[in-house]
Amino acid sequence: MREVSRRLNTPRVATVPLRLAAGRVLAEDIRADRDYPPFDRSMRDGFAVRSGETPGSLRLVGEVRAGTVFEGLAGPGECVEIMTGAPVPAGFDAVVMVEHCTRGADGIVSTDRIPESGANIARRGCEALAGDLVAARGLRIDYATVSLLATTGHQDVQVYEKPRVAILATGDEIVGIGEQPAAHQIRNSNAWSLAAQVERAGGIPVVLPVAPDTLDGTRRLMEEGLQADLLLLSGGVSAGKFDVVEPALAELGADFFFDRVLIQPGAPLVFGVAREKFFFGLPGNPGSTMVTFELFARAALELLSGMAEPPLPMTLARLSRPFRHKPGLTRFLPAVLRGFEITPVDWQGSGDVPALSRANAFLVAEAGQAEYAAGELIGVLLK
Repeated sequence: MREVSRRLNTPRVATVPLRLAAGRVLAEDIRADRDYPPFDRSMRDGFAVRSGETPGSLRLVGEVRAGTVFEGLAGPGECVEIMTGAPVPAGFDAVVMVEHCTRGADGIVSTDRIPESGANIARRGCEALAGDLVAARGLRIDYATVSLLATTGHQDVQVYEKPRVAILATGDEIVGIGEQPAAHQIRNSNAWSLAAQVERAGGIPVVLPVAPDTLDGTRRLMEEGLQADLLLLSGGVSAGKFDVVEPALAELGADFFFDRVLIQPGAPLVFGVAREKFFFGLPGNPGSTMVTFELFARAALELLSGMAEPPLPMTLARLSRPFRHKPGLTRFLPAVLRGFEITPVDWQGSGDVPALSRANAFLVAEAGQAEYAAGELIGVLLK
């Protein structure tokens, strides 16, 4: 992906209202407009005290709740009732939680606690100081970022435009999803699963007509696809007689960066650039298409979206049962992840769409390890 990043043009910038910003990528640095919190803030309901005066009994002289300020004076041996989020009155350096105190009818508050100075108080500026960078350009905006933008007063926000991604399935055996396929035909599932993956990664999918297994027909549709920001091709990248994707790309002056990866499914993967646009030639079996998009094309799309550091959603989980595979290639196999435990899904290969739909993750079997015991940690690619 370094080559992609190096050759990318800076994405276009748009200004959108905050309510439409979730899922977009920030095109501006966000800085704190003031200290956060802007005052010493109580983190609990309780009583503001001087830490050196407890344990013991204190005279209650008032209260302060969120959105108000204590206007009175409090001297030695006195305390103020305080609510979560309220400013801590001057002179106090700790808050004792209400459940740790006893309040008598005479206005005396007693506690056996010995709070440290600063207990249950968020000091002014402890979250951010005015002018601090709190969200960097290139960050994908999630619900927490929306909260931050609202907190810092951003009714509108600058984001990068979503890249348009052309999706071109290839093969004479493919028919539309609304058609009744003959026994030797299949419906065009890859284009629509890719469209869903593209949308989830922040792009705008543009599904093109299916390319026939002819050089001229495939090249013409590729030329149309290269008008988008990224071209995804599905199928036709193996070494068969009618696999015309690479020859058609070559006629368009393509520069190929690689045409194979050591994984299964998805080994015959093509990546390059043609007419200043990047393309991926993804294998045609549905499992191969899904896996190679998540491992390779997704990162390129997120770079095109303006993301600074596209993540690869990997984790570890414990196998619910023993597992073995043929070593030599890293394998990404459908599985069900429940909590910290993963179970392989029985499947019939990368064309088994029902099995893929039952899975919510892919287990990652290392090329150099043939057997895994029940309870052993194994890599997981989140779906």
